[in-house]
Amino acid sequence: MGRVSEYQYYQFLAVERPLSECQQGELRKLSTRAQITSNRMTNHYEWGDFKGDPVALVERYFDAHLYFANWGSRRLLLRVPSAQVPLKTVLPYCRQDVLAAHRHGAYTVIDMVSEDDGADEDQWVQEAEWDDEEDEGALAELIGIRDELCRGDLRSLAIARLTDGAAGPEPRDSPGRADTLPGPLSASQQALAAFLRVAV
Repeated sequence: MGRVSEYQYYQFLAVERPLSECQQGELRKLSTRAQITSNRMTNHYEWGDFKGDPVALVERYFDAHLYFANWGSRRLLLRVPSAQVPLKTVLPYCRQDVLAAHRHGAYTVIDMVSEDDGADEDQWVQEAEWDDEEDEGALAELIGIRDELCRGDLRSLAIARLTDGAAGPEPRDSPGRADTLPGPLSASQQALAAFLRVAV
């Protein structure tokens, strides 16, 4: 892909249940250009911005959301059943500016962010030749994180906590310290570390 002055990529994925035709119609009102199917919505922008609120869309429709831009911003949102991943389990890993979580109905919503304003051209943008008609598109490498969390493997939270740009020093007893990441990491966890620019 050639260099562009601005590039933003949005992908949303429904895992637990397909989107109804009514829901797809509601989403279409947010964007006439987006690719919308029964289990995903994708769009990219070389000018302008997405009109929807990603957090609200994950709360209502989707189980995962991925965003990246060529100026270095990256974000992964996951919606997981609170019965399997209680908010109280996630909160000790939360760290200002890089990892947050909240409860919405029967779900815990986890928000992972990585910012690098000094990025000349984001690596994910250079490789953004995703075929969104097959598999999970750009989320293919990361969606496994959701299943791992539901099975009780919390190492992805520790990885997200280590993201550069977090506000405040890392406590000595932090659950996200590198020495609390027993290996080998799964392929999804390695992909998450690369996405969030965490050295593990």
